[in-house]
Amino acid sequence: MHELGMCEDVLHAVEQRAKGRRVEAIGVRTGAFLMVVPEAFRQSFALVAGGSVADGAAVTVTLVPAAVRCHECGAGFEASETLPVCPGCDGVDVDVAGGHELTLEWLRYSAEPPASAHAATGSQTDR
Repeated sequence: MHELGMCEDVLHAVEQRAKGRRVEAIGVRTGAFLMVVPEAFRQSFALVAGGSVADGAAVTVTLVPAAVRCHECGAGFEASETLPVCPGCDGVDVDVAGGHELTLEWLRYSAEPPASAHAATGSQTDR
C-alpha cells in the first residue's frame, strides 16, 4: 500500500500550511501513473493524520491522466496506462507529460481550534 508513504508527505504539507489551525478537509491531485486507489488513499490519510491538525479531515482525491503526443501520427491524447498506445495509429513512440504528480490542491479549515488547544486552555466546544 504505497499510499501510506504519500499520505505522510501530504500530511507534512498540510501541517506546514495549516500553522496550527484545525483542518476539516483537503483536496489532493494525483497523476494516473502513481496508481493511487482513492479509497486506500483516504484510509491511509486517516491513519497518518490521527492526532494531528488534520485528524478526521475529509479527503478528496482527483486522478489526473497524463498528456501524450504520438511521434508517428502527431495525435495528442490523454492516458492513464503506464505504457500508452496511440488511439489513432496504435503507435507506441510517444512523449508523455505528467502522470506522476502529487499535489495538495486545497485545505478547508475548521472554525474550531485543534483538540490540543482545547486541552491546553480547558475550553470545550458545544455542538
